[in-house]
Amino acid sequence: MTRRRSLSDEERELWDGIARAIKPLPHAKKATAEPPASGHGAEPVSAPRPAARHDAPASPKKPPPLAPLDRRLKKRVASGREPIDARLDLHGFTQTQAHAALLRFLRQAQADGVKIALVVTGKGTGKGADRPGGAVERGILKRQVPIWLSLPEFRSLVVGFEDAHLGHGGQGALYVRLRRAR
Repeated sequence: MTRRRSLSDEERELWDGIARAIKPLPHAKKATAEPPASGHGAEPVSAPRPAARHDAPASPKKPPPLAPLDRRLKKRVASGREPIDARLDLHGFTQTQAHAALLRFLRQAQADGVKIALVVTGKGTGKGADRPGGAVERGILKRQVPIWLSLPEFRSLVVGFEDAHLGHGGQGALYVRLRRAR
């Protein structure tokens, strides 16, 4: 059995700051009833009931969560037993062009009943503009496309995505599983 170490003053301060910033979930708040006083004639105290709010605006529908491709599906796609129904190559696109093309492509693919699409981003060549400090920005679309696919505007189209198999572009491409059109 290992012995737990105590937190340092700095760690305790950090933890206290985090704990103060946390807001409890609404359903986790439970009204507690005070225990009844002992003796005869004591009436039980009930928990206060929250007032129903009829004037609260309806919250906008949350986009469905992303789910990674399961291992078996990814293996079937990589081996060619599950077809890739549509492909998009974003080589040579700027970020603005790539974002618009990706959104258009996924909307059309969903309308066409595509189940799995391959989006090729490339790995980045390092030919981009020099960055401050002499660093060269590499693979901007490789980094941006997964972020875009997680945005609410794409979540109604995408179930999930994973890096593609080496034969389909490896880390420079993504398998994208699309939601069925409604």
